[in-house]
Amino acid sequence: MKSTFLAGLAAGLLAVSGAQAQPSGLTRTDLQRHDLSIPGREAIQVRVDFAPGAVAGAHTHYGEEIIYVLGGTLEYQLADQPPVTLKAGGVLFVPTGVVHRARNVGTGPASELATYVVEKGKPLVTLAR
Repeated sequence: MKSTFLAGLAAGLLAVSGAQAQPSGLTRTDLQRHDLSIPGREAIQVRVDFAPGAVAGAHTHYGEEIIYVLGGTLEYQLADQPPVTLKAGGVLFVPTGVVHRARNVGTGPASELATYVVEKGKPLVTLAR
């Protein structure tokens, strides 16, 4: 199901940076959102589809992100660390507040399942400066 998450993300990105709406070549599908037994935290799962060459620019989250690559070849860069390239079945953990980016470095489409454990009521994505 496409959700208001996409519209909210685009509006949030515009509000934070004056950037254009959803980055070209990215499609985000909100799969589920649930309160956790940890007060003030929620779990959110999102499928992110990347067209060839598409980039999710530098951003952070108010919580952890757990990534599982569903298909294709994605390159991730966390803070100042060297880039990591992952294919289907690859996993990555992004700690709270760490600036990171991702891009499809393959010749075809790529996708990931992103699971977030974040502060409830905070924006899911915050552009890094």
